[in-house]
Amino acid sequence: MVVIRLSRGGAKKRPFYQIVVSDRRSARDGRCIERIGYFNPIASGCEIKLHLMHERAQYWMSKGAQPSDRVRQLIKTFEKQVENNDKTDQTTTN
Repeated sequence: MVVIRLSRGGAKKRPFYQIVVSDRRSARDGRCIERIGYFNPIASGCEIKLHLMHERAQYWMSKGAQPSDRVRQLIKTFEKQVENNDKTDQTTTN
């Protein structure tokens, strides 16, 4: 079975996560099929906290990939960010 989950990177006490598509049997930080984004929980200032290739996430979920609980939450957060950016763009152009 294919899953969408977080793969940890970064230094000790400074986590950085890749959002990856991988086989359920592979290790957390092991081999992945595709990297579809990243999540930086300690981002501050102008640093990007969450980046996701939403089309690829939707593609893999349509093929049966199961997102982990945290990734499902991050996808919803990303969708809200995109929606808010679209609303902001519409109000500035009018």
